[in-house]
Amino acid sequence: MGFRVVTIKSRCKLEHSLNYLVCRGENETKILLDEISVLIIASTEIALTVSLLSALMNKNIMVIFCDHKYTPQSQLLPIYGTGDTYKKIQIQINWNREIKGKIWKKIIIKKITNQARNLKNINEDSYVKLLDYSNDVLDDDVTNREGHAAKVYFNSLFGTRFSRNLEDDINKYLDYGYSIILSAISREIKSFGYLLEIGIHHIGETNPVNLSCDFIEPLRPLVDSYVISNRVNNDNFKKEFINMLNRKVIYLGNEMYLENAIHSYVKNLLLQLRSNTDNVEFIDYEL
Repeated sequence: MGFRVVTIKSRCKLEHSLNYLVCRGENETKILLDEISVLIIASTEIALTVSLLSALMNKNIMVIFCDHKYTPQSQLLPIYGTGDTYKKIQIQINWNREIKGKIWKKIIIKKITNQARNLKNINEDSYVKLLDYSNDVLDDDVTNREGHAAKVYFNSLFGTRFSRNLEDDINKYLDYGYSIILSAISREIKSFGYLLEIGIHHIGETNPVNLSCDFIEPLRPLVDSYVISNRVNNDNFKKEFINMLNRKVIYLGNEMYLENAIHSYVKNLLLQLRSNTDNVEFIDYEL
């Protein structure tokens, strides 16, 4: 697996030559494909060859395309993840409903407890309330503790007038950060040979990444922490969130980069669903 997140921001042509990404702009730059984990096309003035796209997919390199506002708009993923993709899709369609409910319960508990951590030094009452919510989560979260916690959480962080539907700087930062992690999760799911469209809880008919939206939930508060701490602003939020994949986290007691932890986390979740077990292991991090 590569270790570099490469962002192309200025007008140029990207090509493939001898296992290198070649960037032809004012100057010519070459980057070994084996070193790249993520390629972000951050300008609509960039041209690239089909040969390069094919090579990127063969190396399982995540490619994110941004719109004219430099906001992530789409992602390129290989069609085939593994040689037994058909078998895995059959299994995925028939994942045990009870196990899906139990895993979703654990996902939401972890999400709410991570949200509570973000509130601990901001609003003690809301912190305690979220911990209470986390203790009340049932299988499949049938009582929607997630929704109740979200209202308390965002109101405590950004005020009662805040809404995730607003077009403001806070939502711009959150959406960008979420999209980076969502793309990383989507890449891992596809690499293991599963469909993104079939989730364990999300069932949006027009959502092409339902399963990724399920798996990302415990990591959303990590993105939130960047905004709460004023670590991001209009000048640096893209760079900060791209570099987020290279921050150190803890998974199964081992320190590793977030990108590598996401690989292991997704692998673990898919294994639990396939084995009809719910021994889910989550990613931990320092605030």
